[in-house]
Amino acid sequence: MSQKQISDPKALILIDYTHDFVAADGKLTVGEPGQDIEQMIAEKINTYLTEAGYVFVVNDVHDENDTTHPQHRLFPPHNISGTVGRLLYGSIETLVRRLEKEHPEKIIQLDKRRYSAFCGTPLELILRQQGIEQIELAGVCTDICIFHTAVDAYNKGFAVIVNEGAVASFNAEAHNTALAHFETVMGFDVVRRG
Repeated sequence: MSQKQISDPKALILIDYTHDFVAADGKLTVGEPGQDIEQMIAEKINTYLTEAGYVFVVNDVHDENDTTHPQHRLFPPHNISGTVGRLLYGSIETLVRRLEKEHPEKIIQLDKRRYSAFCGTPLELILRQQGIEQIELAGVCTDICIFHTAVDAYNKGFAVIVNEGAVASFNAEAHNTALAHFETVMGFDVVRRG
C-alpha cells in the first residue's frame, strides 16, 4: 500500500442507527440484529477518527402527522423530529456527543427525508470538498436505507466498503441478498463475518 493510499481521507457513513430503529421499544425497530452491531459501530467510529477519516451521522427525520411523505403508507410514524426516537442508539449517542466536542470538524451530522443518505443532503458535496473517494456504510437497514445509499454511492463513483458486522435489517434474507448484491453486482468490498 502506498503512502498516498494510507493518508487519503476516508469516511464512515452511519445511517439511521437511532432509538426508533434499534431499541427494543423503538417505533420501527430492527431489534436484536441492530443491537448486536453496537460494539462494531463504536469501534469503527473510533478507528475513523484516529486515522485519516471522517464520520457522517445521517439520520431519517419526519414531521409529526405528515401524511404526504411516501413512507406514511408503508411504515408507522418513526424518527419524529424532536423525539427520543431520533437519538442515536445506546452507547453510540454518548460516544458521538463526546467525540463531536473533541473532533468537531470530523463528525458531521445530517438529516435525510428519503432512504438514501445522498438524497436531499449535502453529503456528496462535503465528501468531494474533503477529497474523500472511499466510504464505508454502517447502520440500518441493510436492504433499505443502506441499500439506497449504496446505489447512489455506486452511481456517483465512490469506492464503498460494507462490513457485515456493522449493518443489520429486519429481514435476514433481504440483508443477505443486499450484501450479495453489493459484492457481485456493484463490486464493493464486503467484509464478511468470521
